[in-house]
Amino acid sequence: MVRSLALVLTFATGASGLVYEVAWQRYLATLLGSHSEATAAVLAIFLGGLSLGYSLFGAATTRLVERARRAGRPPRLLRFYGLVEASIGVYALVFPWLFEGAQAISARVPHGTTGAGFAFDVLIAALLIGPPSVLMGGTIPILTQALSRGLEDSTRLHAFVYGFNTAGAFLGALAAGFLLVPWLGLIRLMYAVAAVNLLAGASFVALGLRGREQAASPPPEGGSPRVAHFASYAAVALLGGFAMMGLQTVVIRVGALALGSSPFTFSMVVAVFVLCIALGSFGVSLLRRPGATYLLANQIALAALAAGLYLLLPYSPYGAHLVRGIFQSVDGAFYPYWASVFLGLLCFVGPVAVLSGASLPLLFHHLRRQIGELGGVAGSLYSWNTVGSLLGALLGGYALLFWLDLHHVYRIAVAALALAAGLLAIRVVPQWRGVTAILTAASLAGIGLLAPWDPGYLTVGLFRSRELVKGVEQGPRRFMASRSTKRAISFHDDDPVSTVTVLDQRNEGRVTSRSLMNNGKSDGSTRGDYATMGLTALIPALLADRLEKVFVVGFGTGVSAGELMALDGTRSVTVAEISPGVIEASPLFDTFNQGASKNPKLEVVVSDAYRALIRSGATYDLIVSEPSNPWVSGVEMVYTKEFLEVVKSHLAPGGIYAQWMHQYETDDESVELVLRTYDAVFDHTTVWYTLLADVLLIGINDPEAALDVDRIAARAALPDFAAGLRRSGVESFEALLAHELLPLGVVRAATLEGPLHTILHPRLNHQAVHGFFRGAQAELPFAGFGRAAQIGRENSLLLRWLKRYGAAPPAAVRQAIAKEVCRSREEICVTHVARWMEEAPASADEANAISLVQAWDRREDKKSLQALEDVRRLLRAAGPKESVSPDVARRVSQSFRDYYVHGAPFDPARLDAVWGRCSDSLRSHACAEGRRRAHKLTETGATN
Repeated sequence: MVRSLALVLTFATGASGLVYEVAWQRYLATLLGSHSEATAAVLAIFLGGLSLGYSLFGAATTRLVERARRAGRPPRLLRFYGLVEASIGVYALVFPWLFEGAQAISARVPHGTTGAGFAFDVLIAALLIGPPSVLMGGTIPILTQALSRGLEDSTRLHAFVYGFNTAGAFLGALAAGFLLVPWLGLIRLMYAVAAVNLLAGASFVALGLRGREQAASPPPEGGSPRVAHFASYAAVALLGGFAMMGLQTVVIRVGALALGSSPFTFSMVVAVFVLCIALGSFGVSLLRRPGATYLLANQIALAALAAGLYLLLPYSPYGAHLVRGIFQSVDGAFYPYWASVFLGLLCFVGPVAVLSGASLPLLFHHLRRQIGELGGVAGSLYSWNTVGSLLGALLGGYALLFWLDLHHVYRIAVAALALAAGLLAIRVVPQWRGVTAILTAASLAGIGLLAPWDPGYLTVGLFRSRELVKGVEQGPRRFMASRSTKRAISFHDDDPVSTVTVLDQRNEGRVTSRSLMNNGKSDGSTRGDYATMGLTALIPALLADRLEKVFVVGFGTGVSAGELMALDGTRSVTVAEISPGVIEASPLFDTFNQGASKNPKLEVVVSDAYRALIRSGATYDLIVSEPSNPWVSGVEMVYTKEFLEVVKSHLAPGGIYAQWMHQYETDDESVELVLRTYDAVFDHTTVWYTLLADVLLIGINDPEAALDVDRIAARAALPDFAAGLRRSGVESFEALLAHELLPLGVVRAATLEGPLHTILHPRLNHQAVHGFFRGAQAELPFAGFGRAAQIGRENSLLLRWLKRYGAAPPAAVRQAIAKEVCRSREEICVTHVARWMEEAPASADEANAISLVQAWDRREDKKSLQALEDVRRLLRAAGPKESVSPDVARRVSQSFRDYYVHGAPFDPARLDAVWGRCSDSLRSHACAEGRRRAHKLTETGATN
């Protein structure tokens, strides 16, 4: 009974350990920055603490057993372990306050050089999470000793302890990644998990007090025998830890290329590894007397399976695409899809992880000698194994990728497994040393001769295709080869942060377009995305007071930085770029970005934006951020309230911050969350669009200057600005102003209600992953009502500019606006074309005007053409006898909401007039109810 309860509690503490690791990484991203060094540092501290804990508690357990033996009483290890678990819980309760103190110290201490500053913060991080990590290392050595009934029972018991603890870690990895962090936030999560440790600690103390702990057995005559050749076995444990952490890192990176680089991918791969390690340990517990041959055979099979997996991994994007094609893009399919991914990974990488999970219990069985040394042996083995895992995380997961690619790291890991098998063979079958040496050398040579992975296979980006792509029926080899040959790869690098690929489109040998791919996802194309990247720089530059010092988040293709450096008023442009691969590839884009990488105005800081800004003492006239999509792991940091506050503190008087956001492949909830958080920091916010579903959030310090349309027009007419706008496809000032979606003050007046996205309660990434799965097109929140609509009419730069033309602008102006917006925004296209047709019918030839809308209207329902007619109803005065049906009136109400444009606003009285002409003899109440709802829509924005 005692053992059963103890194992259940061990499961719970294993879950809490993984949750702590996830929470600490999120916390320390604020201190260390959200770049790869921070992740590697947190993992290294955590693993290093575990390793030290295994060693210290292994030795402590042996001393406690010896002391109890001399006193002739049980060693009371369960009570000891209960105090250890309770200490973890107490530490977790005070961790949020300790972290605040650490932040204050870091902010006040001068950091000098970047490297010295980071080292200082890593030291603080080690002091923060090192102590509880060491305490967590007590689980295996203490409980293995405390719960074993005898030497024969120890292997099975040890496997159970390891297996239950690891199975709990599996649950913790899934729960933290999929549910707990966005649901509870970091502070409440720490409190909740602390309660688990406190309860476990109290329970273990109670078990120790009420149960009958195993008395310490006396050592055999002649003293305690030393384990012969322990260094060899320790090397096997170290190599195994190094290899499996390296393999896991590579599988996570390949998983990002196959499934998308979201935290869900990370959580899923980690969960599969952890579960299978637990299953391997449980498998050992079923063996009655696992001899040395089991240990050797397991190690050989592990190396062989890992080598076989190397041949399959390049086809993982194909397999992931087949799984994705099974599921519809709806909310109800989200978790079934990830469950299927889990099962696929279980079949794909599970066998390797299962054999890995069996390795340490089998090694423990081989090295046990007497009951009093079980804790020490377990502690030593797991200490060396964890040191190997630490090296695997630092080298295989980070350092080696500065020089090597993923397939090199994978082969090094397989070589470590083969070497471990050779060392074991020499100890298990010493008479075959010569043969073993030859076979090991041959294996290492064979591993070195394995063909490198084709980057074209891995970077196809199929995770963005929600339906099966034509040709998948050909099978993985032919399909992947056909996809690979359609794209010319001019650069590829697996750096410590991401997999960076540059793809070319060529015409008659000339590069016509060049794309930057990060982890298989396009983050910029010099043809299709140029307008977005160019206007992301130019629009806020036009609104800013001045442009002497500029800061850009992310280099990407260099177009945004290049456009800023091409402006005469710019003196310096500092770019924070997290990826060494992107920096290395930057010269390839110089023919498209005004030679950005060689411009003397450019300064590149290799760092994440948060750390680069928080350690910078400078202020900037303009800060521009065009990150990747917020569903991508790590990107959500630049959307947090804390990051925005740091940005605002580094803006000069009259400075501006512009941040890109997208409406494609996301949902309304994600867009509103970003807007709410942005508006919570910046008192004056405006929203523009660049191209298609790309929008730009602009925070402004000086609203008066940003509303001075004459000043902006004069600046736009300057040769440098005019040239940049032409490169982005904008041919007139009116056309540029039509890109304004939500004028200054509208977001604040719309009073968007709901939670914010913060570092201590991150919500965006989790929500954005759901939106990405559906692949829907999000809408901006409706703001054509009440005070928001009034402010929109007052502050719209387009309306301010058009006032110079009197009652109606020239037809050519209306036509230019319609042509500009119809190339990129459907709802704005419909509204401006309708306005053109109603105000200048002579110039707006109906067939010509309708053709602009039809460019969007490829759908069978012809929604846009119908909407055009409904919008025209809102713009023209109808005859007194004209009547409409309730269905038509409801459609006009919907068009009022869907196609409201602050630069061409609707008059609410016209909507009321439409409902005033509503007539339905069969359902007379429908018109009255519809009119009531229309009033509510125009007054409060409510739709029911």
